[in-house]
Amino acid sequence: MSVVNAMNVNQTCIDACNRCMQACEECLHACLKESDVQARVHCIQMLHDCADICASASQYLARNSMYAKEICSICATICDACAADCNQFKDEHCKKCADECRKCADECRKMAS
Repeated sequence: MSVVNAMNVNQTCIDACNRCMQACEECLHACLKESDVQARVHCIQMLHDCADICASASQYLARNSMYAKEICSICATICDACAADCNQFKDEHCKKCADECRKCADECRKMAS
């Protein structure tokens, strides 16, 4: 498979990772402004981890790294956990983030298999 073909195959997952990273960063920023920020400490930490692993997964996929499948596997695990944490809150930014996390986890699982 040529590099160009590999990039096209990876693009759907790269896009999902980038959308999830952005949603996590936006949600994290919004959560820090909520009145119950202390109740969100674990979720905020999870959002930070999720944004970071999504950015890394996107980079590994973009360069067609031989470790992309492993990174995508852990990315799916973290995205699932982040979605579960975000689901504990009813804010629109949390709902959007949880949705993007689930989509990213699904795409990463496809890449990891």
